[in-house]
Amino acid sequence: MKFPGQRKSKHYFPVQNRDPLLAQLTQQPERFPTYITGIDQTLVDIEAKVADELLQRYELPKGNSTLIDDETAHALYTELKSQALISDEFAGGTIGNTVHNYSILADDRSVLFGVMSKNIEVGSYAYRYLCNTSSKVDLNYLQPVEGPIGRCFTLISECGERTFAISKGSMDKLSPEFINKEVIQGASALVLTAYLMRASDGDQITQAALKAIEYAKEADVPVVLTLGTRFLIESDPQWWKTFIEENVTILAMNEDEGEALTGFKDPLQASEAALELCDLVLTTAGPLGLYMAGYTDDSEKRETSHTLLPGIIPEFNRYEFSRPKLKSDCNTPIKVYAHISPYMGGPEKIRNTNGAGDGALAALLHDLASNTFHKANVPGSSKHKRDGLCYSSFSQVCKYANRVAYEVLAQHSPRLSSGLPEREDSLEEAYWER
Repeated sequence: MKFPGQRKSKHYFPVQNRDPLLAQLTQQPERFPTYITGIDQTLVDIEAKVADELLQRYELPKGNSTLIDDETAHALYTELKSQALISDEFAGGTIGNTVHNYSILADDRSVLFGVMSKNIEVGSYAYRYLCNTSSKVDLNYLQPVEGPIGRCFTLISECGERTFAISKGSMDKLSPEFINKEVIQGASALVLTAYLMRASDGDQITQAALKAIEYAKEADVPVVLTLGTRFLIESDPQWWKTFIEENVTILAMNEDEGEALTGFKDPLQASEAALELCDLVLTTAGPLGLYMAGYTDDSEKRETSHTLLPGIIPEFNRYEFSRPKLKSDCNTPIKVYAHISPYMGGPEKIRNTNGAGDGALAALLHDLASNTFHKANVPGSSKHKRDGLCYSSFSQVCKYANRVAYEVLAQHSPRLSSGLPEREDSLEEAYWER
């Protein structure tokens, strides 16, 4: 397990080097394996620049998202390919992106549940999905299906307007029988997206997700939910509030999704309201940066040394140096908030806004899994005299999530191809010589 975040201290566990000669005299404990699990609609993102005439011919309303059947998707893909209009093809899916980025950051295993085409040809959608997924992501539990996986066409008009055409393929065919109870209950977290709860008739991915949640709750494995789009949430916000309150430990959302869920436009106010439903909230707010909200025990709160920030809640970041805890683990729970502005003010050129939130969530999951790993392998550490949900403080997790989001914004793909640099170019050499 690679140490989370950019630090001057050791980047890897264990926390100290053992003498190789003394190590022969003592039996070393077996390392505790750490991983996260996720369930996703496996799909490929296909991006192309097109003329309005093509949109009209395929009856795709400009600027909207439209479901298309497999036959139409094949015809559209063939035309785009033959005219060399496709600019990028990436493995996609919110949870697929998140577990991939987690494995890149942690240099460790994650497990993905979903479907995959039984027969895979070179150059096919399924082939591209596999090629663009880290080898550290365990795909052995995918359910084989007939036909293609999902495809999401992002069609960019000359004016810059984006039109989406989505072909589901077999991406919602995951059945509960392919959810491995032992794997779910041995994980540090189970990660889901709100899209899983809205499968159409005949598809079982919703039942599969609910079964996984049941297994996770039995073993006290944190359930992490990322909200997919504001349109999905605002169709029935009360249903989502009830679902989150009953099942979710950690909630990830952007400011639009937060407003749809809570009714509050201000991301801090939305985070506070969402905190009534779960134990920890991560809210990405575009150019404003990102917010975290959670709980710590009053006896363990730590005041920040940073500037106290104004907002709907005055000086809301006062205790951001505290570690997040489950509300149920606190004798006297208090709410804690943290905020960070975009790293370096954001990239000079934003190449891709799709996936920045997934990158930030992957960083949070890395810190959470590192806490599990450290607790199992260094049980005598003072870090674990009191149970924490994450290894680091609210402030440190914010920094790490912010840095990862920046990396995704600065590239075309929503998936990282490498971890963060060992040394940041933005820091003076004197920093590293301390």
